[in-house]
Amino acid sequence: MLTSTLLATVPTPLEWSPTVGIIMIIANILAIAFGKFTIKYPRSAPAVPAANFFGGFGLPAVLATTAFGHILGAGIILGLHNIGRI
Repeated sequence: MLTSTLLATVPTPLEWSPTVGIIMIIANILAIAFGKFTIKYPRSAPAVPAANFFGGFGLPAVLATTAFGHILGAGIILGLHNIGRI
């Protein structure tokens, strides 16, 4: 009885779509922009090969901002899916 009630409340899984990809890209761009103004030492070693594509960041700053961007993007995507917008 309880198992069938729990299974009935499980939402449908989220399918990947271009909208999901665009939201993740925008979230990462916002996180990189936020990091550009808040990271104290953005050019710490080791350097990335094409630093101009990432705002002149070193590898630690790139990893930190993109990790934050993925967390932010996952939250936005799951939140929008939960309220039925995507």
